[in-house]
Amino acid sequence: MKTLIILLLLALHITTAQTSSKYVAVTMDDLPLSIAARVDNAELDRVTTLLLKQIAEARTPVTAFVNENKLEVNGKRDPQRVATLKRWLDAGIALGNHTYAHKSQNRVPVPEAKEDIVKGMRSIHELYAARGERPRWFRHPYLQTGRDSLTRATLTAFLDSLGYGIAPVTLDNADWLFASAYDKAVAANDSAGMHAVAAEYLPYIMAKARYYAWMSDTLYKRQIPQILLLHANRLNGDHYAALCAEFRKDGYAFITLDEAMKDEVYRQYDTFFGGGGISWLERWAKTRGVTREFFAKEVPVPMSIKERAGIYEE
Repeated sequence: MKTLIILLLLALHITTAQTSSKYVAVTMDDLPLSIAARVDNAELDRVTTLLLKQIAEARTPVTAFVNENKLEVNGKRDPQRVATLKRWLDAGIALGNHTYAHKSQNRVPVPEAKEDIVKGMRSIHELYAARGERPRWFRHPYLQTGRDSLTRATLTAFLDSLGYGIAPVTLDNADWLFASAYDKAVAANDSAGMHAVAAEYLPYIMAKARYYAWMSDTLYKRQIPQILLLHANRLNGDHYAALCAEFRKDGYAFITLDEAMKDEVYRQYDTFFGGGGISWLERWAKTRGVTREFFAKEVPVPMSIKERAGIYEE
């Protein structure tokens, strides 16, 4: 009977993968925790436990990106924080480099950007080396890839020399802003406020998913495998599994970043060098020369969330 159940589950997984027309790879930035500098090690470990439990419950692959300076206490790397980071790797979650101090590669000189990348290698490379492996992915801070073509080409070549592939984002969003509102409610012991933020968070992310699905259909006449950006924060520590359930209701199957990157769409070049960091779908649209009206369906963060967070710029 046990063998039969396993075979039925395997068949269900294969059937789902073959019939799904929409795929999403989850990436999570700012490990070990977005607000690591403002919490002690006990809280860092507690939220890590919540995040890992949610990811396990959701049964999704995740690639997560680390800021090395968030592993420090009083300017020195803290062994306990490194041990907490190791828990992600032990849970089967791939780790990547998100630089040391999250410096914008649009704003700092190229040598400073290179230094930030190299300093971001320390802990993740040590953890992988202990397994006889090495990390493979890099995520640009703020999704800013260089202020001009020369800067971008120089930094891309540098990343390539270090063995890193660039992890793009197509399904961009402002989960960080919701997380700020949520953290304020947590600090005030305001359970009603926490519930109110969560109640708006899930519909917002799914509205963003439908926006980028529309963009994919419009630009490519098909659904490309999306790459979702989230952040390591308390909000996702409490609601990640519920969010993944909403994606599944909307017809998505979850895949790895490696699987998503096999699609030919990710071999395109873009000519976007604006000041902000935006979705790669938006970059490709701008490269095609679309008008401003193309982005009219963009989904804003609700004003109620901005007011709770005290942040009015997305």
